[in-house]
Amino acid sequence: MTTGRIAGARRPAWAWALALVALAAAASPLIAYWLTNPEDQRLVDLDVYRTGGWALLQGLPVYDVITPAPQLLPFTYPPVAAMLAVPLAMMSWPVAQWVWTIALVTVLAVTVRHAFRAFLDGVRDAAPGGVSGSFLRDSFLGGSFLSGSFLGGSFLGRLRGPLAAPLVFAVLSAACTYLMPIRDQFRFGQVDLFLMALCLLDCVARRPWWPRGMLIGLATAVKLTPGVFLVYLAITAFPAREGDTRQRHGSTAQRRALCMAVFTAALLTLLPFLVMFDDARDFWFGALLDSERLGANAATTNQSLRGMLLRLYLPGRLTTVIWLAAVAVIGWYGFRRARRAHLDGDMMTAVALTGLMAVLLSPVAWIHHIAWVVVVLAALAGSGRDRVRLLVAAGVWLYYVLPIPWWGVTLKALEIPVLSPVVGKIVQNAFGLGAIGLVWLLGSWLPRRRAAVAVPAAAS
Repeated sequence: MTTGRIAGARRPAWAWALALVALAAAASPLIAYWLTNPEDQRLVDLDVYRTGGWALLQGLPVYDVITPAPQLLPFTYPPVAAMLAVPLAMMSWPVAQWVWTIALVTVLAVTVRHAFRAFLDGVRDAAPGGVSGSFLRDSFLGGSFLSGSFLGGSFLGRLRGPLAAPLVFAVLSAACTYLMPIRDQFRFGQVDLFLMALCLLDCVARRPWWPRGMLIGLATAVKLTPGVFLVYLAITAFPAREGDTRQRHGSTAQRRALCMAVFTAALLTLLPFLVMFDDARDFWFGALLDSERLGANAATTNQSLRGMLLRLYLPGRLTTVIWLAAVAVIGWYGFRRARRAHLDGDMMTAVALTGLMAVLLSPVAWIHHIAWVVVVLAALAGSGRDRVRLLVAAGVWLYYVLPIPWWGVTLKALEIPVLSPVVGKIVQNAFGLGAIGLVWLLGSWLPRRRAAVAVPAAAS
């Protein structure tokens, strides 16, 4: 499912340990803030997971139990998620908070390492003896992307040894930590980072020790929305042209991965019927059909296509018709472009497009669901050799760092004629509209940009 050469010589373990320390230091203000805010506002989604596990331990109906006041949140995940949450329920609340937060930092680091692998490989090649000795100076590290910062060319010129790649990794990880969808992972104690990492690793790990497809199946069983990767595996399981041996081999691997993903998801979906039959029945034939259990669907934090349409307050049936039409159009375009990227060997773009489908097509996609922007940034940055792509990635990063949707809420509250109801509503939908723009950026602009850069390179 992925291509590329094996990484070169390993760097000293102390360099990567230092990078992790730097990441922890960068994330510490965010962690300290959310772990010291009022206790009834702290990691409220983690409390939901623990409550589901606790209800299972106590023999209580999982989908009838709610978290303590003032949140009063129900458990909204498939039954197997409650089973997996039992260890959290067995921990004390303070220990669970720290375990989950440390796990979030770790999983983010793993995600960045795999998502930005091409970029970090490029940094490796820039080291003495690498294939491009001028890489650090001519692209991300010494050029336009961080020009004038503490990572300027002269500084990195002294770091072309074992510290270069770990330092860049630390900077990338810290930058991703402060994206608003990632900040919300720490704020709410969310599971999205874990699910994103499972899907990403299943698609791009070079030598996985697990059967491909298993992690996607696990993620789908835990929270349904990663099921878009089942669609991705299905549409990439067949060669584009008859007689193409390389594509036929890749398609066979995709079919195996699809079968494993479906098998794993089905197994973990059926297993709770043997362990907790009443709760499994309550979820699949009750709780799953009640979208309001997830929260106010028209709230600003719902940046899915449906959430943006609900905030127009059109008649209910008209909203549904428009939503289904938009899902069909954007889904067709997004999955088609993901398949094209896969066939072109651009796995990161394929994964990023599929992740964006999970955000846009779902009836409810809170801001923290847009954690896929990490993979989007990696796909845009590529190997780091194209300054235009780096600048675009930097712009996308800044866009999702700022709390733009809440600016729209403020603008609407000012009640300025025309400006508040029109511009305010557009700004309120900024992240969802931005996700649509990212689908076009990855699906149309990026292939054209790669082609435009490849032509002069081939000519030279």
